[in-house]
Amino acid sequence: MSGLKLFRFPFKAMGAPCELQLFSENTLLAKHCAHAVIADTARLESKYSRYKTDSYLSAINQVATSAGEFEVDSETAALLNYADTCYQQSDGLFDISSGILGQAWKLTGSERPSASRIDALLACVGWEKVGWQAPRLTFSRPGMALDFGGIVKEYAADRVATLCHDMGVHHGVINLGGDIRIIGPRPDRQPWRIGIQHPRKADDTLLTLSLFKGAVATSGDYARFIMIDGKRYTHILNPKTGWPVSHLAAVTVVADLCVIAGSASTIAMLKQQEGEDWLRSLALPYLCYSSDDSIGSEGIRI
Repeated sequence: MSGLKLFRFPFKAMGAPCELQLFSENTLLAKHCAHAVIADTARLESKYSRYKTDSYLSAINQVATSAGEFEVDSETAALLNYADTCYQQSDGLFDISSGILGQAWKLTGSERPSASRIDALLACVGWEKVGWQAPRLTFSRPGMALDFGGIVKEYAADRVATLCHDMGVHHGVINLGGDIRIIGPRPDRQPWRIGIQHPRKADDTLLTLSLFKGAVATSGDYARFIMIDGKRYTHILNPKTGWPVSHLAAVTVVADLCVIAGSASTIAMLKQQEGEDWLRSLALPYLCYSSDDSIGSEGIRI
């Protein structure tokens, strides 16, 4: 333990500030590991970005727009299988075809979209409208599109842990824009201290978690939203109604994998009044901060 030093590598990925912290005896190993982590995160961003016209996801969506078929690679098939599971477990609320609803809810807008605009987009939303039999996607109607925004960053955090272990680094933590995965415990046997932002006080910490392993992710209405006539409208949209959720301001979930923590926190937000009971049924540690400033939690000490 005496020869281990803490290295910090800040970087930006997927539109968010990120940081890799790791302990290593070897400076070259630490830098080599950081290079691999940053490169793989950039690879996933380039592959699954809906903003890059040359991305793999854009190629899928070009076919989706014309109601065609697309045969995906094994990595994408695994993500689609997980997205399908989330869709089933959430009663259709976690839907990777719902990203197009963001076209109506511009985060720079000052007016609520019309019902006709939302209805037109809803006609092209629905994972049940997509035929998925690995490795083939079949889109049943034109105008559809997929969005992996609710999965890829968390998946990337889990990949970082695997990459670091494979390279011989066993003590560290990765923070990808608030999606956090413990690579391995601190060598001094003390937990990693993870601060969770207060959803209504930007400069305050709501609580600090102590974690030796696993992952933590938070979904909320405070990072991406618009204010219209004094009301907050978040970027988290119900795929059945086309409207932003409103009951919960933030949900933090702790799980073994970041992809599970992330999807569970998002589904809880989408379930609104039923979100806390649903999390309790999964036996995952959570904290729910409601829009009325009330707090509910289980397995997390406030």
